Amino acid sequence: MSQSLSYRDAGVDINAGESLVEKIKPFAKRTMRPEVLGDLGGFGALVEISQKYRQPVLVSGTDGVGTKLKLAFEWDKHDTIGIDLVAMSVNDILVQGAEPLFFLDYFACGKLDVEQAAVVIKGIATGCEQSGCALIGGETAEMPDMYPEGEYDLAGFAVGVVEKEQIINGGHIKAGDVVLGLASNGIHSNGYSLVRKIIERAQPDLNAQFTNGKTLKEAILAPTRLYVKPILATLQQFTIKGMAHITGGGISENVPRILPANTVAAIDAHSWPLPKLFQWLQQAGNIDTQEMYRTFNCGIGMVLIVEANEAKAVQQFLQQEGESVYQLGHIRPRQGAEHQTQIN
Repeated sequence: MSQSLSYRDAGVDINAGESLVEKIKPFAKRTMRPEVLGDLGGFGALVEISQKYRQPVLVSGTDGVGTKLKLAFEWDKHDTIGIDLVAMSVNDILVQGAEPLFFLDYFACGKLDVEQAAVVIKGIATGCEQSGCALIGGETAEMPDMYPEGEYDLAGFAVGVVEKEQIINGGHIKAGDVVLGLASNGIHSNGYSLVRKIIERAQPDLNAQFTNGKTLKEAILAPTRLYVKPILATLQQFTIKGMAHITGGGISENVPRILPANTVAAIDAHSWPLPKLFQWLQQAGNIDTQEMYRTFNCGIGMVLIVEANEAKAVQQFLQQEGESVYQLGHIRPRQGAEHQTQIN
């Protein structure tokens, strides 16, 4: 008679999964909002919509972290990658004026390392705390032979709510409006396939002091900035006509996503300082300047478009909220079929 097999013999440890759930419960608990009904661990998570909304519209988004994960594996640094995961989704739904309500994560691996997974999910909870949304659940998938040892994949899902009449879609943007840029923390979570290629070619000393007391390695892995709380506070005081989260496609390709077809964002390349990290990437990779703008955020993680007569006040308010803000340029009429972002 053949030996009896268990799920553990096939490479899946149910006890490890249960241990992880217990470890992450305190992290998740700190993110709870009054709208959340029930505790972590059910088959589904229940969230009611606050009665402060008269015509609530749900806004959802999903994303991952991309090949930045490869560097997290290689450098064995997992404590901030969860912040990246949250930021990629909540910053996206924010641009339509939505307040993030809740977040769910998907963590997949070949063999579950409880301590490693707990560090990652603690980072996810930190990102949720910083953006005011509840971490209400997720999925941990242990799939033997699917992932190399020590590696995992992440996906995140965010849902927010906005009053129907306050949805931001860029439809009222016109010539003469001002383009503001909020500083990024670094590369954020896009362009890392190129970053890894540059590192491979340049072979830099990753542990050398680079900028602001950080090593080059730390600068490269700096987590994506969360803009939720300062921008929601701004929306209580001012009208923002359009917002663009600068992700894949950089400044050049993301700003047109919110512009009316007959307008162009004319951006002055000298209106903000190009951070040292992007200077290094450009030099080490011998990258054309326009290619930089369509690949990386180049130091600007979020773009806002506002009325000219409110631009200064909005800038000052966001600075009081802790943001570094630059007047990047203005909106002008489009000439023919020209590209809708012109950076000169």
